[in-house]
Amino acid sequence: MSRRRLTPEEQALWNKVARTMERRKPERPVDMQSTVARGAARKEPVKNALPAFDIGEKRDGPTVKSDVLPGLTERLALQPVAMDKKVHTRLKKGKIVPEGRIDLHGMTLARAQPVLTGFILRAQAEGKRLVLVITGKGKHTDDGGPIPVRHGILRHAVPDWLSRPPLSQAVLQIAPAHQRHGGGGAYYVYLRRSR
Repeated sequence: MSRRRLTPEEQALWNKVARTMERRKPERPVDMQSTVARGAARKEPVKNALPAFDIGEKRDGPTVKSDVLPGLTERLALQPVAMDKKVHTRLKKGKIVPEGRIDLHGMTLARAQPVLTGFILRAQAEGKRLVLVITGKGKHTDDGGPIPVRHGILRHAVPDWLSRPPLSQAVLQIAPAHQRHGGGGAYYVYLRRSR
């Protein structure tokens, strides 16, 4: 934002307002003319803190790493595909119909985990390959506190539960569901064949 000079009328108005104000520290007198002159003298060129570089040039020195956990969809997308690639492609497009489904809406974490565990193990024992786990997208419960609160507690917990024993032995692949099967509030769980 560029600064402009005050017109004589604006300067007169400013001086009138400045005379009516009380100083916080009356022991220090202020000369308005020297204050304005100091402000004008401060317009030195700002030193560039970044060194010059060319586009495509590699940076010297250590790389900066962040400890920020990527989002849930990014983590699921970065998982290696453990199932048949053609089936995985059809799965992502929503072309495969799930053989079973469970809805965890409204459940607490303590209630949902054993229900999910029983469902997945039962579905694998019955020979099902693809099941749909509906978690819902979650409510916005952030109260504006200093620690951010994720919405969708179940949505974030279910992939973690599916990747840990005893469910990790039954699950081959986890993928976000297609829009026709629930979108961001559901997961496809592709199960291993029971032995």
